[in-house]
Amino acid sequence: MARQVVLDTETTGLEWRNGNRIVEIGCVELINRKSTGRTYHQYVRPDRDFEEGAQQVTGLSLDFLADKPVFAEIVDGFLDFVEGAELLIHNAKFDVGFIDYELGLLGDRDRYGSISELCKITDTVRLAKQTVQGRVSLDALCKRFGISTDERERMGHGALLDAQLLTEVYLALTSGQSDLGFDVGSTSSRTQSAYANADQKPRPLFSASAADKAAHDVVLERVRKATGGNTVWDRLA
Repeated sequence: MARQVVLDTETTGLEWRNGNRIVEIGCVELINRKSTGRTYHQYVRPDRDFEEGAQQVTGLSLDFLADKPVFAEIVDGFLDFVEGAELLIHNAKFDVGFIDYELGLLGDRDRYGSISELCKITDTVRLAKQTVQGRVSLDALCKRFGISTDERERMGHGALLDAQLLTEVYLALTSGQSDLGFDVGSTSSRTQSAYANADQKPRPLFSASAADKAAHDVVLERVRKATGGNTVWDRLA
C-alpha cells in the first residue's frame, strides 16, 4: 500500500529564521494514487504578528486566530496523520523548514525530531521542473493542466485548498490525469471540500515489460550517440 499525504502550510511570513510561525496546515491523503477522503486541516495561533503582506496572502487575521490552539496543542494529531507517509509538498524547503522550526520550539528532541525522520519528502517543484518547461508555480501548473483555481482567486490562499489543487497537479504531472474529483469551484468556504466518490477506482499505473525497456534503452543509446551525449534526460539526471 502506497500512502502519500499532500501538504501545504500558511505562515506569518516568508522566513522561519525571523521567528515567523505556522498559522494553517492542510493535508490530503492518497492511497495507491486514490483520494481516501481523509484530510487534516488545522488553524494555529501564532502568538506573533504577521509580516507585511503575509496577512493579505493568507486571508487570515490575528483576531480570527485568537481562539485557535497553538502548535504544541495540535502537534501530536498532526504527526499521527502524516507519520510514515510520503509527503508531497510544493517548494518543500519552505514548509519543511517551518515544520522543523515549530518542532524545535517544543524543546523535546527525543520526542519531536525532524519531519524528514518521520516521512519521505518529495518536492513537487523539483518534479515539475523535470517534467514540464516554463513556470512551475502552483497557479501556473493548474493553468497548464486545466485545473480550476476560481476558489483560490475568490478566497485567497488556504492550506487545505492548496493541498487539494496540488493533489490534482501531482497526478497530472505523474500520470497525465488531472481529474481527482475535487470540485474546488463549488465550495462555499475555504475550509469546505469535495472529494471523489467512494467507489472511484484507483488510477492505473502501467509498467513496461523487460523487453520494452530493453528496446527503449537501445533507442535512447542511439540518440545519445547522435547528439554526442547531449540529451535533455541525461542533463536532468
